Amino acid sequence: MKSSPPAPPVSARQRRKDARPQELLDAALDLFVERGFAATRSEDVAARAGVSKGTLYLYYPSKEELLKEVIRHHVINPIAEGVQIIRDFDGPTPELLALVLQLWWERIGETRASGIMKLMTSEVRNFPDIAQFYVDEVVAPSHQMLVSVLRRGIDRGEFRSVDADEATHAMVGPLVLLALNKHSLGACSAAFLLNPKAVIAALVDMVLYGLVPRTDSSSQDAPKGKKSR
Repeated sequence: MKSSPPAPPVSARQRRKDARPQELLDAALDLFVERGFAATRSEDVAARAGVSKGTLYLYYPSKEELLKEVIRHHVINPIAEGVQIIRDFDGPTPELLALVLQLWWERIGETRASGIMKLMTSEVRNFPDIAQFYVDEVVAPSHQMLVSVLRRGIDRGEFRSVDADEATHAMVGPLVLLALNKHSLGACSAAFLLNPKAVIAALVDMVLYGLVPRTDSSSQDAPKGKKSR
């Protein structure tokens, strides 16, 4: 049996061309976060990536499409990975919930992707098409992902019955705060920078103790340390 001939070596030029889309996305995200989406010109992104404006348009025909691809790469793909992790997980739901929140910070919060949240809160009202895209492709799927975890716990008797939609909103708020802190007060001084892992651990603790089935009815009627009348 004849062996297949070795594949021809990839030229440096071809390697550069293959890496170009990623380089453009990285340059775009960095500039969008540094200067703002509205203030960043397409030629600025091209220059940061070391290509011509015409080359940029070969890959991304407009600045809006470029931002959408940035969001797909940095946020939508990790959400899809999270959905698969939830499907494959067969352990207790409290452990799954803690894992999902921790992975969110590791894959989005502590990466350059966190800057996208800054963009969405500061500028998206001026770009309704981008806003709708973000709602459809990021907000709705990630919300449903967390809702599915809560409903899993409720169905298995691991969590008490709660409004999973509203509980999800309550969980997401602190995560958004962590991302914004990283790009606002936390970027100005270490004294204002929150400890994300500690905050998420506290969030998990509070959420779980609020979700587990309540067996002591007296604890619901009076604050701890006080007797109900």
